[in-house]
Amino acid sequence: MPSRLNYPNFSAAALLTVTTFAQAEDTFSFNTGSFVYHLLGNHGQYTEKFDNEFYSIEKRLPDHPDYSLLVGTMRNSYGDRCLSLGVRKDWAEKDSIIFKGIYGYTGEFFFDEFSKCGDEGIYHSFKNITGIGFAPYIYHAVQYNFTNHFGVESGIIFPSVFVVSLNWRF
Repeated sequence: MPSRLNYPNFSAAALLTVTTFAQAEDTFSFNTGSFVYHLLGNHGQYTEKFDNEFYSIEKRLPDHPDYSLLVGTMRNSYGDRCLSLGVRKDWAEKDSIIFKGIYGYTGEFFFDEFSKCGDEGIYHSFKNITGIGFAPYIYHAVQYNFTNHFGVESGIIFPSVFVVSLNWRF
């Protein structure tokens, strides 16, 4: 079984870093608390519900405020720790509702913690072709902001993974 990062310490360090470097406008976000459910072909074999242990930090681009860069970590459908890198695009916004997309890489990285990510599923298929175990993630969601600093989002990772997540902005 892969080793586990100390998530309370990771979360505290991430929040401290984000609040230290944040500016007056909400330039950083911390995403956590993801609920994941596979809508197709699900017979209880996947890592899902809250077991995916997803955490990420987003940095809004000052010259393009509808774009953010994202870095994070999660357990893939097979329970292996992966690195997540992506770009977020806010496609539409009205009042407290945002329609957004995240387009990214979720896969292996040179740290041992992420070395098993490409051992199964689509990650393994890409590893056979490219030498690196990963999956391209295409995620579209609707985010509702309860306050200027907290929102809840729900969406689909293409083609059929349902997600609900919390978004904290600083």
